[in-house]
Amino acid sequence: MSFFQKALASVGIGAAKVDTILHQARISPGEMVSGEIVINGGNVEQTIDKIYLRIFSTYEKESDEKKYTDISLIDSFLAAENLTIGVKEQKKIPFSFCLTKYTPLTLGKTKVWISTGLDIKNAVDPSDKDYLEIKANDLLSSLFTSLSELGFQLKHVECKKGSYHTRNHLPFLQELEYMPVSGPFYRRLDEIEIMLLAVEEKQLDLLIQIDKKARGLSGLFAEAFDMDEQFVLLTIMEEDKSILKQKLSAIIEQHA
Repeated sequence: MSFFQKALASVGIGAAKVDTILHQARISPGEMVSGEIVINGGNVEQTIDKIYLRIFSTYEKESDEKKYTDISLIDSFLAAENLTIGVKEQKKIPFSFCLTKYTPLTLGKTKVWISTGLDIKNAVDPSDKDYLEIKANDLLSSLFTSLSELGFQLKHVECKKGSYHTRNHLPFLQELEYMPVSGPFYRRLDEIEIMLLAVEEKQLDLLIQIDKKARGLSGLFAEAFDMDEQFVLLTIMEEDKSILKQKLSAIIEQHA
């Protein structure tokens, strides 16, 4: 019977199960993620070589003029190793880790999740999947508020494959497209794109693309060859919050 049960466990029948319980599923980049991994033993004793947590995100790629969704590993953590789970035994393993500053916000079609896996030799590895809601922190929320006060409205959000020069250690960047619908840049700009390079509690690293509206023949020529686009690297610190609207306005005005 024992041999038969082991054979079934090797293909996932009557084997150990894993469930990850998060203390908080709504979190900002750079904050701590904590919870516990609950392992419930099956019909046979099993040795677990490793227990790992991996963070994944979706992003958009383009090939042969067609868009499709791909998945990228953002980070991974070893939660435990060399454990034995007995028959019907339950073990709880607490964990905590810092969510990387490169984690995209879950806006638009972007999804972020934690995948928990048990590495068991000669058996189907049990796994669990838990989605996260990645929200803007206070500093990033101040940026969004300042853009709104300047008359910009969020039009589109997308994680897309970045170029070699613009992306961070991930294969994609998150882009937020804003259109001026009122205020000082209405009818002067087509749009601006905010690319999130890194989001931390007291610092934002951004790449801003400012797309000027075409004026006259020279403007149409520039637009046709993407010469109307200006790129600005910008770092925003915690102490900039009180003057963020004025700072953004001056930078955009300079390149408008």
